[in-house]
Amino acid sequence: MDIVTRYVEKAKRLVVGLMSGTSADGVNAAAVEIRGRGDDIEVELVRFRKVPYPSDLRQAIFRLFSPECPVVEVARMNFVLGEFFADAALEIIRATERERGKVDLIASHGQTVCHLPRPQDVALAMRTASTLQIGEPCVIAERTGITTVADFRPRDIAAGGQGAPLVAIADHILFHDREKGRLIQNIGGIANVTVLPPGRRLEDVFAFDTGPGNMVIDAVVDTLTKGLLPYDRDGEVASQGLVDDSLLEWMMGHEFIGVVPPKTTGREEFGHDFVSELFRRGAHLPASDLVATATAFTAESIAHNYRHFVLQRCPVEEVILGGGGSYNPAIRRMLKQRLPDLAFFLHEDMGILGDAKEALAFAILGDRTMQGLAGNVPAATGAAMPVVLGKIIPGRLSPSGSG
Repeated sequence: MDIVTRYVEKAKRLVVGLMSGTSADGVNAAAVEIRGRGDDIEVELVRFRKVPYPSDLRQAIFRLFSPECPVVEVARMNFVLGEFFADAALEIIRATERERGKVDLIASHGQTVCHLPRPQDVALAMRTASTLQIGEPCVIAERTGITTVADFRPRDIAAGGQGAPLVAIADHILFHDREKGRLIQNIGGIANVTVLPPGRRLEDVFAFDTGPGNMVIDAVVDTLTKGLLPYDRDGEVASQGLVDDSLLEWMMGHEFIGVVPPKTTGREEFGHDFVSELFRRGAHLPASDLVATATAFTAESIAHNYRHFVLQRCPVEEVILGGGGSYNPAIRRMLKQRLPDLAFFLHEDMGILGDAKEALAFAILGDRTMQGLAGNVPAATGAAMPVVLGKIIPGRLSPSGSG
């Protein structure tokens, strides 16, 4: 019996989801028990761990974001991060298996180092989009001995999509409501929203990136403090400053904000060059005003996208916030000021640990891959059709050679 058949025949599966986002601050590992088949599944978060990157490793990852980074460094870091992801998996596996039995699958998103969702001219007169997540899954499968699904985004791009956002189907499974329209807003390095109209129809769901989440705020704080503070804890710095309207207007003028969905973005558009220009234009401002304005950009870009691309299209009552930015009181306050007719909640209000949601989502996507089910939502990514995502790397073979 092959590994996929054995997996699918199980009434319940124990899956470890691994995720590191655009902020590149560490690996989130979620052990998830999944029961049922298809869209009609029950999901339980068994255990969650966040494993921070050591400072020297995080610095090495950030060097990969530079267009001048040599490919040899990307190749080396692919295997270095494979070992790191494997260690994070083993840490949570040891704790989980003592309680729940054998882990059946690992689903790893990896670490995005380049995401170019809009087709560009390249060699041989070809025009293509591209994406790259590293953290070699063969290393994960070898170190743990467990079948691993990884590299989810390229198949969607091959099908004409932008490879993101991919959590829409998990949001649908976890948060849909028959009566209420809901927005599931993730505020990670990049901010993205999943729109869940009332009811249970997956074909009505759509999703897109709204712009930067914490990425610009983190970069501003890190620069101002010369690395002493990697982010604005509890929005304390932003709360002491004033928003500069002219600088915010320039930020909101970025072409991505007004692009009609489906759309996705990343560090290539809101990374070093964008932040450098922000500092040049805001050189006359106090540090707290710069942070307040960067924070307002996150909130205003989310609100702008709701007004233009969501609220005119379907009824919405609730916004459920997740990701690191959901715990920033300054962001939450600014969102409520801009969207007073919506009720705001955290993932925790819905019984789901916000920090764990994206790792949990990739556990769901890995489970769908093993079942041979599509993991993308074309209305979210722009793909021509639903497709099965990811690549399956078998775990170590047993002495009999049967896996």
